[in-house]
Amino acid sequence: MGVVAGRQLDAIREVTALAERAGIAVWLRGGWAMDFHLGEVTRPHADVDWYCWRRDADTLADLLSAEGWRSDPRLPVTTQLDLLRGDVELSFAYLDRDADGRVVVGGGPWAGTPLPEGMLDARPGRIGPLVAPVISVAAQIEFKEMFPVWMPARPRRAKDAADLARLRGSMPGQA
Repeated sequence: MGVVAGRQLDAIREVTALAERAGIAVWLRGGWAMDFHLGEVTRPHADVDWYCWRRDADTLADLLSAEGWRSDPRLPVTTQLDLLRGDVELSFAYLDRDADGRVVVGGGPWAGTPLPEGMLDARPGRIGPLVAPVISVAAQIEFKEMFPVWMPARPRRAKDAADLARLRGSMPGQA
């Protein structure tokens, strides 16, 4: 495991502890969600991707700011909360609920778009002694499969294909 991965794991530990103390729900998404589901670091990660409720984002930003995290000036806060500290980047995509109580995208151009049912119902993942909330494997697979469809200008990357194979292989009856 690389030095940056170690700092990213430290950031995951910090965010989960801080969020738990504040009563703020967060979930890992992206590559780190997969790794925590699988129980090991599978590859280097550019950043640590999370979900949080839009209503909690300002409080979360204030709490993390007190720990030295700063807003990423390159990205708008209307879509998600992007923070930097040293060489570690955190991105919190916003969640909300629609009038029917479904979990939906909470900000940006896709605000209000329903997210996969059961996405937030996965049991926490673990790498060694570190436990973190993660989105469901089914949602992870759906996002990795659909991303090139939703964003045609960003085709599937080799790491996405490898991640899909790992995730599918981890599901009962799929190995």
